[in-house]
Amino acid sequence: MAGINRGGFHHVDLNVSDLGAAKAVYGPVLEFLGYTLVQDNDEGAEWDLRIEGRGASLGLRPCDPALKGHGHLRYAPGLHHLSWRAESRADVDRLHALLVERGIKILDPPAHYPQYSGDYYAVFFEDPDGMKLELVHAPGWI
Repeated sequence: MAGINRGGFHHVDLNVSDLGAAKAVYGPVLEFLGYTLVQDNDEGAEWDLRIEGRGASLGLRPCDPALKGHGHLRYAPGLHHLSWRAESRADVDRLHALLVERGIKILDPPAHYPQYSGDYYAVFFEDPDGMKLELVHAPGWI
């Protein structure tokens, strides 16, 4: 089928210790990026980005109650961080303003990171479990 982004991610599901707290971070961020909430119940929440032939989905699922005391360990085996593409540097700056307005923990404010690639401009922030998140504008890099 033409237009399918073969090899692109279809969906990502994240286990979270507090579904309500996680939704308070992911909801505004994903909606800012154009995702639509398609599921929201005790079993989890899911947002879909519908771009013809190339959509994606991000879901939040409550973790096993016995593991609630375990925060995200960025340098342990598993996911290090999750990053989304921005349309422009201004897009990164607008998300930063939204994060500040919502009281979402900023790890590094918007800045140019030439060590990653020539035009790499990003904001880094964190979810309630300590998962590092990022919005990046890096034209010409993947």
